[in-house]
Amino acid sequence: MAKLGVGVLGVGEMGRRHAENLRRLVPEARLVAVADVAADRARQAAEELEIDKSFRSLEEMLACKEVDAVLIATPDKFHAKAIETAAGAGKDILCEKPLAITRTDAHSALRAVANAGVRLQIGFMRRYDPAYEAAMKRVDAGEIGEPVLFKSIGRDKDVPPIAAYQSNINGMLFYNNTIHDFDLARWLMRDEVAEVQAYTTVAIRPEVAQYGDVVASVVNLKYAHGAIGNVESYVQAIYGYDVRTEIVGSKGSIFVGSLEKTPATFLSAAGGATILADHFLSRFADAYLGEVRDFVHNMLHDRAPRVTGDDGMRALEIAIAAEESHLQGTPRKVETTDVELLRAAETRSGD
Repeated sequence: MAKLGVGVLGVGEMGRRHAENLRRLVPEARLVAVADVAADRARQAAEELEIDKSFRSLEEMLACKEVDAVLIATPDKFHAKAIETAAGAGKDILCEKPLAITRTDAHSALRAVANAGVRLQIGFMRRYDPAYEAAMKRVDAGEIGEPVLFKSIGRDKDVPPIAAYQSNINGMLFYNNTIHDFDLARWLMRDEVAEVQAYTTVAIRPEVAQYGDVVASVVNLKYAHGAIGNVESYVQAIYGYDVRTEIVGSKGSIFVGSLEKTPATFLSAAGGATILADHFLSRFADAYLGEVRDFVHNMLHDRAPRVTGDDGMRALEIAIAAEESHLQGTPRKVETTDVELLRAAETRSGD
């Protein structure tokens, strides 16, 4: 059986899970190498995963001829540059969200992908979660009629260390957390978000503000064809990892991740763990495995990825508009990049 040789860039918490899945649970893949700026961490991961090759840079890993594709799991700030580098080496790419944390970097990454003729998948893994997949099938089947309202909640359990903000290597809340909900907002509603208004707070942790971030946010959405929505994000819920989504239509409603059917449910650090996951890697274990399996299968069979760079760009544009609204205190239109024109411009520049 033909196998796709994959190299994983970044073997922190997220990259390590991807590497383990590729090594142990995806028969069509062969984990060829891992790379990390922390060479000792890369070497230890390679030893534990029983592979021969570890590197301290993407460039070193790309020189390995057995690498057919690259999975990028670095901090957010480095995604776009890694995409450009991997594309320049002719490798297909699965990159963790977000595509980038600026519009300029995102455009550069997409141009590099188009110019190289490689394929790019963005890691919006919730689309591979069995519950979200089931919800999408019902939406597509018309069972709730025309979607009218979108509501989504994303709450992380643990308080991020202040060093996570000081390092400035990940995007703020909208790019690092809420962007998953922004992707769901497009996908499940089958429409584009046209305008947002963001409300944010650092009330319980004011020191976060000096690093340009927030503790919690509520983002109201207006869609191109008249629907409306709301996304809530919170980085230190304490009681558990809590992700819920609802799509309300003209004929019915779909819930994903709703709580137990009780008149009232109290959640605290002492009482939430019995009904909620405690971490995103446990809640979405199936989804992370599903997205990697799908990527490998599609690359081997010369198919386009299901979640594209275009999807990454659209979600990023919503995040950018949300940040602008947060900073300015006013609603903001979502600026939409014409990806086809972007590609055409790149083609012309290369002639």
